[in-house]
Amino acid sequence: MSVSEAVHRRRWAILGTLVLALLVVVLDNSILNVAMKTIASPAPTGLGASQSDLEWSINSYTLVFAGLLFTAGLLGDRLGRKWSLLGGMVVFGLGSLLSALAASPGELIGYRAVMGLGGAFVMPATLAIIMNVFERHEQPKAIGIWAGAVGLAIAIGPITGGLLIEHFWWGSVFLVNVPIVLVALVAMALLVPDSKDPNPGRLDPVGVLLSIVGLVALIYGIIKGGELADFTAPGAWVPTLGGLAVLAAFVAWERRTSHPAMDVRWFRNKVFSASVAVIGLVFFALMGVSFFGVFYIQSVRGYSALQAGVLMLPLAVAQLVFAPRARLVVDRFGVRATCAGGMALIVVAFLGYLLLGRDTSIWLLVVLGFLMGTGMAHVMPPVTVAIMGSLPREKAGAGSALNNTFRQVGGSLGVAVLGAVLSTVYRDGVSDTLAQLPAPLRDKAGESLEATLAVAERTGTTALVAPAEDAFITAMHVVAGLSAGVTLVGVLLAWFLLPGKAPAAPAGGPEGAGDAAATELAPAKG
Repeated sequence: MSVSEAVHRRRWAILGTLVLALLVVVLDNSILNVAMKTIASPAPTGLGASQSDLEWSINSYTLVFAGLLFTAGLLGDRLGRKWSLLGGMVVFGLGSLLSALAASPGELIGYRAVMGLGGAFVMPATLAIIMNVFERHEQPKAIGIWAGAVGLAIAIGPITGGLLIEHFWWGSVFLVNVPIVLVALVAMALLVPDSKDPNPGRLDPVGVLLSIVGLVALIYGIIKGGELADFTAPGAWVPTLGGLAVLAAFVAWERRTSHPAMDVRWFRNKVFSASVAVIGLVFFALMGVSFFGVFYIQSVRGYSALQAGVLMLPLAVAQLVFAPRARLVVDRFGVRATCAGGMALIVVAFLGYLLLGRDTSIWLLVVLGFLMGTGMAHVMPPVTVAIMGSLPREKAGAGSALNNTFRQVGGSLGVAVLGAVLSTVYRDGVSDTLAQLPAPLRDKAGESLEATLAVAERTGTTALVAPAEDAFITAMHVVAGLSAGVTLVGVLLAWFLLPGKAPAAPAGGPEGAGDAAATELAPAKG
């Protein structure tokens, strides 16, 4: 399958449009984190949201987004990726407008779910369109730019959110999406070509339903476990195990049906399997550390939300600079060495967090952020290329959806599991100090560092502050060590399972690589 000359000429303009769509979807969640404190304030400043309301304003998006990613990718392959992208952007823009105008926490949670529905169709479509607009030899560069845009959005979100909250009302963090969505829609309608699977086969409604139920239940259980800081609670383990059981049934069904929604034979390819595992492990560790990083910078070190956002810039700059150039490192050293080396840099960055204390020079955090961003830039583009290059081009939507699903599940697990570890270690570390408080305040103060500092401020018990900060730093070190260990597993997977040098394109030219991948993944006959 070859790219037409007309599409080939405007491929970089198309990529710019796709990056704009990606930016607005990824940017939104990082912006929201900055607005949480304001949304929790009583009306008219905020919505008077409780801690649970705030958590579910994030989780409702995550739940819908992760649960529908795979299905959205399949529908894009079947109905047309351009229309999937346009429809997703319209829904996302509408959800953003409604979220900005929400009059209660319940409304905000519901409208955030609408945004998750739109985002689920946008994210896989962007990568799938890249695979169908660029020839195989240019895809690594395009995917590198795509991956760099993700890093940029994560980093500039807090800065943008901080500026908006300082000058406007809390709803501005959602309203800012609307003009960007409108510009992106016009550009997409004019520039982006449509593409779809020419032979989609029959629908697999049973497989689609099982994938949605399984993913939603799994993510819900993970979120609930993190929220309760107790994965042994029935509210956490019942949906988690139920989700895993349904996903196992999904795999069994896909192996038996003659028209599977997902060809499970893809996982026989060790490059494909190792790549999605590496993505899951990286985001497990990264999202967990992002969870404690915000509290360290703002609560322990006393920086504002805007300053905290600025301190995230080194990570974004590193990704922006190195991600589009990762292909050059792959060309010289191979996929295995590049990805394992990038993962090793992330391990070193996590270990560097063990050196952070209450008075450590903030420049160390800047260096660690740049180091982590450099590592990510040499992991994400090569493994994404490996995943997408392992599949036929007509299955790009499903491949992109799987890539993003493993990323989302890994990130959700990281926030929940490492967040629970952080809470448990912190609570144990500060329990003796909190014994001086009255019993009704003790439990509340032990929930988190923020809760302890709030009680200390309200009661005037300043003696709580230093021990609480020390307990948090100890908990942070434990989580950083665990993250380093998880990432080290990714180093081993990358080194032993990913290929050395990238395989050469087949004789038919770069565009034949999808067919070659299809042949490689097809079962042996006879």
